[in-house]
Amino acid sequence: MSDESGVRGVGDVEGVGAGDTSGNGRRPILELVNVSTHYGLLSILRDVNVEIFPGEIVCLLGGNASGKTTTLKTILGMVVPSEGEVRLDGEAVGGLPTQEVVRRGITMVPENRRLFTAMTVKENLELWAYQRGDKAKVREDFDRVLTIFPRLGERLAQKAGTLSGGEQQMVAMGRALMAEPKVLLMDEPSMGLAPILVEQVFSIIKEINDLGATIFVVEQNANMALQIAHRGYVLQTGQVALSDTAEGLLN
Repeated sequence: MSDESGVRGVGDVEGVGAGDTSGNGRRPILELVNVSTHYGLLSILRDVNVEIFPGEIVCLLGGNASGKTTTLKTILGMVVPSEGEVRLDGEAVGGLPTQEVVRRGITMVPENRRLFTAMTVKENLELWAYQRGDKAKVREDFDRVLTIFPRLGERLAQKAGTLSGGEQQMVAMGRALMAEPKVLLMDEPSMGLAPILVEQVFSIIKEINDLGATIFVVEQNANMALQIAHRGYVLQTGQVALSDTAEGLLN
């Protein structure tokens, strides 16, 4: 990894060894089972099935209005499935309040970062640990985030809104890691970034996964996402149209 990205890996992130993509008979850490959703009478997702095993990067691809954002909202409890289940570690979490879903181990890096721009980098990072009571571990995770993103260590007192786009994305990813997630959701991480920053962000995602994180990436940039993912799903008008290894989908 070049120094230009401001990233160097160390330690572990919540999850098991990266690259274990087969499941090997183990249950998925996150799965959507026959999930359908509606906004009023309008059907958005229809019988969606997704499996994510510990240590994987799985991408969800699709164009506008394909249902990608609704999928993330359903996982986070912001949308209640009209049919089917969302399961985390084998337990149904679909329809639970979002704060409870986060407490159980699902955290998202939202589209366009959505930082608290008037707060400092340090305050943004610490905010995502607010539900944790293990202060010593929080301190350890804070230090680890600064090891993964050394550039943020130079900007802890700087207002988040004054950072570059790439640096803001680092804060958003570091902030999510502070919640100690079992599964890290990422919504359009390339959105609004210059091409060179897109490459850096996807390199960061790959490096975090190499440390053990399980990551579910929603992305329109199929080529970049599939270059770092183990497997992928393609949504079209709310249904899974394709699913395969990343290599299979690229081909």
